[in-house]
Amino acid sequence: MANPLYDTLFGTHQGSDADFLLLPDGGVLSYRDFLAMTARFAHVFSNAGLVAGDRLAVQIDKSPEALAVYAACVQAGLVFLPLNTAYKEAELAYFIENSGARLVLCPDARAQTLAPIAAACGAALDTLNDDGTGGIVDKAQAQPDSFDTVARSSDDLAAFLYTSGTTGRSKGAMLTQENLLSNAQTLVEYWQFSDRDVLLHALPIFHTHGLFVATNVILLAGGAMIFLPKFDVGQVVHEMARATSMMGVPTFYTRLLDTPEFTREVAAHMRLFVSGSAPMLAETHTAFFERTGHRILERYGMTETNMNTSNPYEGERRVGSVGFPLPGVEVRITDADGADVDQGTIGQIEVRGPNVFKGYWQMPEKTAAELRDNGFFLTGDLGRIDEDGYIYIVGRDKDLIISGGYNIYPKEIEMVIDDQPGVQESAVIGVPHADFGEGVVAIVVPKRGASPDLDEITRSIKSELARFKHPQKLIVLPELPKNTMGKVQKNVLREDYKDILSV
Repeated sequence: MANPLYDTLFGTHQGSDADFLLLPDGGVLSYRDFLAMTARFAHVFSNAGLVAGDRLAVQIDKSPEALAVYAACVQAGLVFLPLNTAYKEAELAYFIENSGARLVLCPDARAQTLAPIAAACGAALDTLNDDGTGGIVDKAQAQPDSFDTVARSSDDLAAFLYTSGTTGRSKGAMLTQENLLSNAQTLVEYWQFSDRDVLLHALPIFHTHGLFVATNVILLAGGAMIFLPKFDVGQVVHEMARATSMMGVPTFYTRLLDTPEFTREVAAHMRLFVSGSAPMLAETHTAFFERTGHRILERYGMTETNMNTSNPYEGERRVGSVGFPLPGVEVRITDADGADVDQGTIGQIEVRGPNVFKGYWQMPEKTAAELRDNGFFLTGDLGRIDEDGYIYIVGRDKDLIISGGYNIYPKEIEMVIDDQPGVQESAVIGVPHADFGEGVVAIVVPKRGASPDLDEITRSIKSELARFKHPQKLIVLPELPKNTMGKVQKNVLREDYKDILSV
């Protein structure tokens, strides 16, 4: 194929009048109309001088046009870089500069703020709004409805997704066409998607889950999506009657269970509920089954790998387990030296398969440290495999916090807190949270004789970091628990404060 990802996901729908996007206002966008929009955007990017391999960074709100930008990047051979809409200027400056993005897209309301950042990084700036207006839409109006797809190979990069490291320096995970396509092909078959499926899509599309899992699966299956701008529980309940499937994070399901209008009758038309991006509490699984008769299918994925494992579509979906390795994906549990551990023993989770990313952008040392020569990726997660082959994630050997489906790295928050007047040091941990899976708690140690202003610390965090990274509790302690090597024992803190957000 000239361009495997585009030809397989998008090209097969050329000329199709089948429904693709079902919109909240009652509008419908067919595959034909969506691909015409895609082609016009591809012309805009080409006319701007972007060529195959160039990076296009976007911090735009969810809309059909935003999704078409992703498709246009695939068709034009560009590397798509979606950025969380909550990121602040300092965060964006790093991503744009580090990626070498040639073009940055943002809403008109953010253009004035981002223009100097883009300019300082040598990138052009254009706009796209959630109502379908913006600079690139104006430019696209005069462009043809077809575009000569740029030839790419399976090993060529299709996307960058940034994932932070415990040092605070974000890493650009390089995802190839094969990474994305192979995973979609596996999931369509494993989860039995078809052109009869209508996916209730309320996830963001700057994240692996909403973009490369949900969207690519529907594209490959030829189904349709009820394309909601965000998760609104009333709207989701209203739309569920015409859906067959939904992918979400645990927060979606806890909020549905808190809504009396969400009944067994509302869910009767559904065939599949999938959850991921954060661990789900057993009580949520049980309550959901009792309410609806559906057992939520939990799976395990990462920014660097897309999906690795899944509970079976047909067969027992075990509460607390993320199921089995997907077809074509290998999972091993190893000790600190990289040797396989005995069955049932906890160790580090390593994965290998066509879904595993190519490495970290401009970070060969980090790539070498996390990608073994034999192709296995050290996920940083700790787990075990039971006697029946089910995989359980029991913790992480990194300090990663997953809250509401978003990855949060404590070092980023600690750096802000440590810079505040009167602060000696800090430690940020994740603790159980019924709604978000994990909540963020920060422990602050004052300098001798000082009394840090917690309100001022909170204001500083809010001004510098995205909202999902904000601690829900600030706790002052005289010192942090440390081992003989001086390393903070965050496991002790997590145990001490495991119930603090449940009271």
